[in-house]
Amino acid sequence: MRMKQAIRSIDAFPRAEDHLLQKTQSGALVSVVGLVIMALLFLHELRYYLTTYTVHQMSVDLKRGETLPIHINMTFPSLPCDVLSVDAIDMSGKHEVDLDTNIWKLRLNNDGHIIGTEYLSDLVEKEHAEHKHDGNKDEHEDSDQKFQFFDQAAENMIKKVKQALAHGEGCRVYGVLDVQRVAGNFHISVHGLNIYVAQMIFEGSIHVNISHIIHDLSFGPKYPGIHNPLDGTERILHGTSGTFKYYIKIVPTEYRYISKEVLPTNQFSVTEYFSPMKDSDRTWPAVYFLYDLSPITVTIREERRSFLHFITRLCAVLGGTFALTGMLDRWMFRLVEALTKPNARSAYR
Repeated sequence: MRMKQAIRSIDAFPRAEDHLLQKTQSGALVSVVGLVIMALLFLHELRYYLTTYTVHQMSVDLKRGETLPIHINMTFPSLPCDVLSVDAIDMSGKHEVDLDTNIWKLRLNNDGHIIGTEYLSDLVEKEHAEHKHDGNKDEHEDSDQKFQFFDQAAENMIKKVKQALAHGEGCRVYGVLDVQRVAGNFHISVHGLNIYVAQMIFEGSIHVNISHIIHDLSFGPKYPGIHNPLDGTERILHGTSGTFKYYIKIVPTEYRYISKEVLPTNQFSVTEYFSPMKDSDRTWPAVYFLYDLSPITVTIREERRSFLHFITRLCAVLGGTFALTGMLDRWMFRLVEALTKPNARSAYR
């Protein structure tokens, strides 16, 4: 008997008799509001527990012999596709155009609608096929035909491009370049044209409008939360020309999903420089992307909060709300009692 009484004495939640409890409308209102608040807070904590968060770690990049994918999606609203060329060079000076390249050029009219498509690899193969020599003909005859073909091809090119410029044609360049994983650059320009042809078309490099819009430029697949700083960049020139240079610092990145799947990719930072053209310049405008790789790789790992952490936060939030609504109920009850019975003594529940 004494043991039961001792146990009852440490009860932290004593219960009052039913006839000592008084239910009020204000108490019902506070209870409903408290339940709604606790339900909302419970849903918020549950969502917080189910969502993942990321942890960043850095280490030395140990990758070797891999290629670097460059995803390009750009629009040149003032240059036809026939004059634009894409090239990539690494730090040793080696041209990387012989790699697995998948680049498309879309012809755009003055309103930005697609009116034609060209695939760069098809153009290269066509060019090589046209320059093959016939071994059964003598060299002098072949040289004359080659010179005649060049004149005819140049005239056709000049006429075609001038018509495209008159109609306000533009070009959209998109696709993927796979280059060696070393420092280098790739650029989009009119450098693929013969100097004579370019001079006849534009009548000087200062008249080449290299205005461009970068829809997407990335160095690998995208992961949740990635930000490519050049996406959506617009550089529109009016009455001038010049060379744009984007200096890019690439940071190798691995994104590890909660499912243990690993996504190798790259993120980057960029600075920009514009060099206006002068009448005395002998170079031609271009858009350069000069990139270098960081020796540090970043690992981003998804993690989920522990269940004990969820229970602890839930108890704190719900318990605090319950205690606060109880205090509010008592204050409202005393206020109502003071207003309805001003001459009576203060009543306590």
